[in-house]
Parts: sequence; C-alpha cells; structure tokens
Amino acid sequence: MMHNPKKEFRMPKTFYITTPIYYPSDKLHIGHSYTTVAADVMARFKRLTGYDVHFLTGTDEHGQKIERRATEAGEDPQVFVDGIVMWIKELWRILDISYDDFIRTTEPRHKLSVQKIFQKFYDQGDIYKAKYEGWYCTPCESFLNERQLKENKCPDCGRPVELVAEESYFFRMSRYAARLLEHIENHPEFIQPASRKNEMINNFLRPGLEDLCVSRTTFRWGIPVPFDEQHVIYVWLDALSNYITALGYFSEDDAQFLRFWPADVQLIGKEIVRFHTIYWPIFLMALGVALPKKVFGHGWLLLDDGKMSKSKGNVIDPTILAERYGSDAIRYFLLREIPFGADGSFSEEALLQRHNFDLANDLGNLLNRTLAMLGKYFQGKVPSPAGEEAGDRALREAAAVLPSKITELMDELQFSNALAELWKFIGLANKYIDDVAPWALAREGQQERLATVLYNLLESIRIISVLLLPVMPRTPEKIWMQLGIADQPALHNWQSILEFGLLPAGVQTAPGEVLFPRLELTGEGEAPVRQATKKEQDAAGKRASR
Repeated sequence: MMHNPKKEFRMPKTFYITTPIYYPSDKLHIGHSYTTVAADVMARFKRLTGYDVHFLTGTDEHGQKIERRATEAGEDPQVFVDGIVMWIKELWRILDISYDDFIRTTEPRHKLSVQKIFQKFYDQGDIYKAKYEGWYCTPCESFLNERQLKENKCPDCGRPVELVAEESYFFRMSRYAARLLEHIENHPEFIQPASRKNEMINNFLRPGLEDLCVSRTTFRWGIPVPFDEQHVIYVWLDALSNYITALGYFSEDDAQFLRFWPADVQLIGKEIVRFHTIYWPIFLMALGVALPKKVFGHGWLLLDDGKMSKSKGNVIDPTILAERYGSDAIRYFLLREIPFGADGSFSEEALLQRHNFDLANDLGNLLNRTLAMLGKYFQGKVPSPAGEEAGDRALREAAAVLPSKITELMDELQFSNALAELWKFIGLANKYIDDVAPWALAREGQQERLATVLYNLLESIRIISVLLLPVMPRTPEKIWMQLGIADQPALHNWQSILEFGLLPAGVQTAPGEVLFPRLELTGEGEAPVRQATKKEQDAAGKRASR
C-alpha cells in the first residue's frame, strides 16, 4: 500500500512552562502576579502559534512557617491553606491565567511521588542520616552557613535566622556538583539571564557545595519520610519535585511526563534562583532525569522604598488594580514597562500613563478613528481595496514581517521588546492616517483610493488584535465585535495574519464603547475616573459661561 502523506498525523510540538508554586500567604501581591502573567503570556503565545502547551502553577503548602501560622490562627494547617488557595485561584481567574494544571503539594498524587523520590535517593546512597546544627531561615525555608549570612541575617529576605540543631537526613550535593558545573558551562542557555548564571557559579558552585539537610523533626506539617516517619521531607525537596510529579512522574500514568518533560522554560523570581539552578538540577541528576532547558530568574518590581514585601507593608493588591483598570491593562503594563530579567519600578502613576498613552491614545484611537471614518464614508461596511501606492506598501510590508519579529523576541522572553515592536506598527498605522488624510480623499471624491486606505487600516487592526491575544486576551474579542468578525474564528488565528488582505469586503462593522477611556487619578488610594472628552469639556465651558 502506497504511503499517503496527506493522511499522515503529526503531533504538534510540545511546550512546557512552569511558574514557582506559591507559598499560600494571606495575599499575593503584584510582584507574584508578574511571574504568573509572564508565564501565561508565553503559554498563550505558544498555543497561538500551534504548540501543544502545558502550563503549570500551584501552591507550596508544607513547612514550618505554614504550621506556625496555622497555629497562630487556631486552625488545622490543611484548613488554613485551603481558604488561601481558593483566594489564589480566584486571583488567577481575575488576571485570566490559563493554566493547564494547578498542583497543590498536599495532594496525594504529589505526596506519594515525593516519597518514592526520597526512597530512591536513600536506596542509591545519595541520602544519609546525621545531626544538623546551623542557621535556618523559616520564611525562606532555607538552610544557611556562616559564609552565606549577611550581617547575621538571611541573604534572600533580610530577616533574622534561627540556630537549629536536630537529627536530619542529608543529601550528598557534592557528589553531583562537578557534573552540574559542567552542564551549566556547556549549556549557556540553561540559566538566564547570564548574570544569574555567574552568581550561581561564583557564589555557590566554585566555593564548594555542602551536603543539604533534606528532612526535619521539629515540626510535623510535611510529607513523612517513607521509612522514618519521625522525619518530614524538607520543604524545598518536596516543592521542587512538583514540576515532575504534576506530570505523573513515579505514578501509574506517566504519559504527560514522557510527553512534556524536560520543561522548556521555568520562570522564577531571582530570589529563588539558587534552589532552582543548584538543588533542583542536582535532584534531577540523581533521579537520572533530564534537566529543564531553561530556568529564567526575572527581576523584582520595586517601589520607592524598595522590594515589595508583606513585612514592609508596601504590597500592591492586584485585585484592586484589576478592578480599577481591567486585567488587560495590568497584564500589558507588567510586560511592557520592565525588560524581563531586570528590576523595575512600579507605581500607579506609571500604570496610568501606559493606560492613557499606549492603550487609549495609540491603540484605542486607531480603532475609533478608523471605524468613525468607515461609518461616515461607507456606511460602516468594509470596502474592497483597489490598487496600491507607496504608503500602502510600507504598511503592508511592516505587517508582513511583524509576526516573525515578535516570534523571535517572544522566544527570547523579551516581552517588552515584542510589545514595543507591536506598538511601532500601531504607531505606523496612526501615522498612515495622518499622512494619507482620508478626509481629504473623501472631499476630493477619490472613492477608490479612500476604500483602499480604510481597508488597509481595518486589516492592520485585525492583525494587531491577533498579536494582542497572548498579552491582552479580553481586548481582541472586543475589537472583533466592532470589526464585525467575532463569528469568524478563521480570522482570529496565527495563520490568518501571515497574509495581508484576508478581511472580507462587505462585512458590517459595529462601533461600540471606547476600549480604553482616558483616566485620571483623583487622590491617593482612590480609584481613577474617566477624563472628560474634549466635546464634554467644551460643553461644560459653554454652560459655565452662560
């Protein structure tokens, strides 16, 4: 029987992306949201471009600090974390986080696999019992030696550390240190940005790794060591394993693990790079499992008084921001304002500026102007283009190269630069209006030329809307409603923007509410209000002069 290539089925390429699993504090602030929004944007972009994506997030629910906080609240630890996890899931719903799996470290699927991982380490001689005496940071769940302390405080969070002494199991980190260093040096893309890689090599690997304490006996809230239930498994060994336990590793059904691992990208905040680029890959090496392709430690969102933290009382509640500005505006700001990897400043004033200038003036105004002219000159129906002039060609050529430019930048996690490229095109479309002056063409009776110009603008807006999908998932649907193509999904996909001119003529548009009305702050801590339009200001001035 002859092979028929048309009937051959090919599985799409896979893409596995993770965020850290979050400690269930009372409130996640906008800094936590930064990581998850970035991962969601990448996951949505890869889905849009045809990948089979698996996006994992979740919660890290064990450990001494959870047990202490539950005791202070007079609650069972499980009851304590259950309520907070519900709040976290609601936040991700508000911010349109499209995760494929949400792993909780208190779930049986995770606990059973972690116990098997610990048992494997013990059986192959990677773990031994001894006594631990040293420094411990409870908020970071981190063991520290004298060399790592900064002014006798935790180098990561700056809080006081405790001197602890207890019987523990230890993992022989030194057994794998040379192999890890070789991997990092042979795979420069493994730890990103490069500054994080240099820090891990110079501050931790080259000075020499000490064996890591991987069990505790002074509290009970954790996964019991399978062969010694007086011990609970160290929370970071527990938590880091989620990236593979969520895929079914060491379970009866490991199909997802076989399909998606190794992870393509693991996004984390820079404060936990050590755990993810030293402990985690060594655990994987001991399991005989491939290392993730890339671990990216992004920077912090900073306020005037430094890094956001609950202890400082300077956290920004993302639910309040989303209520004021909409989730799309928050998502856009987080990825446009700050180059991914660097620290960046957050302020509501900066958010308001991005809202008013980028979203209201540039994007919103392009849609509003175009549809207003279409209504005035063509009764709101998409016209048929006729011919092409130099200005048209420049716009179309810019549209043709835009998808490949954005793909290249997104693959490098350069979210801010990718959005800058998109906004260059939005700026070009607005300039096209000013240069061509459709109102002058209408006045001169150049109907065919006017039809071409408005068609080019409408098609440009459609292409923009598709490229906006990963970052601002709600806005494109509103644009499609106004363009009259909400019921034509073939015009909403990646393939449809690789060719200019697919918007069908004759479609009846339906101009609606302004996508992003200009806003102004009215006072500290108060919600912004819509700015009066020029027409409203003129009318108010006339009333005042009477």
